[in-house]
Amino acid sequence: MTSTKTFAAEGTISIPLQEGKKAYFASDFHLGMPNKEISLQRERKIIRWLEYIRPTAEVIFLVGDIFDFWFEYKQSIPKGYIRLQGKLADLTDAGIPIIFFSGNHDMWMFDYFTKELAIPIFRKPKQFILGQRKFLIGHGDGLGPGDHIYKILKQIFASKLCQWLFARIHPNTGIAIANAWSRRSRMASDAKGEEKFMGDDEWLYTYAREIEAQEHHDYYIFGHRHLPLNLPVGNNSYYINLGEWINHCTYGSFDGNRMELTTFH
Repeated sequence: MTSTKTFAAEGTISIPLQEGKKAYFASDFHLGMPNKEISLQRERKIIRWLEYIRPTAEVIFLVGDIFDFWFEYKQSIPKGYIRLQGKLADLTDAGIPIIFFSGNHDMWMFDYFTKELAIPIFRKPKQFILGQRKFLIGHGDGLGPGDHIYKILKQIFASKLCQWLFARIHPNTGIAIANAWSRRSRMASDAKGEEKFMGDDEWLYTYAREIEAQEHHDYYIFGHRHLPLNLPVGNNSYYINLGEWINHCTYGSFDGNRMELTTFH
C-alpha cells in the first residue's frame, strides 16, 4: 500500500497502481446543505459509495467542498458528519490512502484530518503521477481568468489574521454566521447561473489549456463547477470536472489506462 508519509507538500507525488486497483476522485458533497435531514441522507449515500469502491481503491482523492462549511477551532470542530469521519478512519486504518483538497467552502481545514485520520490536506493544485499518467488535481476555485472579487476575498479568508480573528468568536456564533454566509453564497451562485455549461468560456477549461501550453498533463481534475465534464484539452490531454453530489452524484475513476466519469446510484 502507498503510505501517506510519501505525500510531501512540494514536488510531484508518484503513486503506482497495482493490478486491478484504481484511483478514485469525488468533490462537492456540500455536507450540511440545505439542512440536517437532507445532508444526512447524502452522507449515508457517500458512505455506501466509499464502501462500494473500497475493494478496488488504491487511493481516494476528495477534491474540495466536502463540507458546506468547516472551521477548526483549537478545541472543537463543526458538529455532525461523524459517519463520514468514521468511514474515512476505517479506510485509512485499512491502508487505503485518502488525499484531501480544501475548497472554497472548507478552506479553513487545518490539521485535524491529518492528525486524527492520517489524511493530508492540499490547498493548491498538485501534480501527481498515477500509474504512468500525469495529473494536475485541485478544487478549482480562484483559477483561470475573471472572478477578481472572489480572488481578493479568498486571499482575505486565507490570511492568518482573518483566521485568528474568526477563532476569537465563540463556536456557536461563528459557525452560525458561517453557515448563513455559505447558504447565501450558494443561492447567489445559483441566481447567476454559474452552473450552466459555458462552452469554450469555461474558465477552468481555459486554465487547463493555458497550463497545457506550458507543460503536458494527461488529465486535469477539478471540482467546484458542479458540472460533470470531460473535455479534450490537447493531444491525449483532458479536463475532467467531477460534478457534485447534490444532483449528479458523479465521481471519477482511473485504472492506469482510462479515466471515467460515473454516476453512483
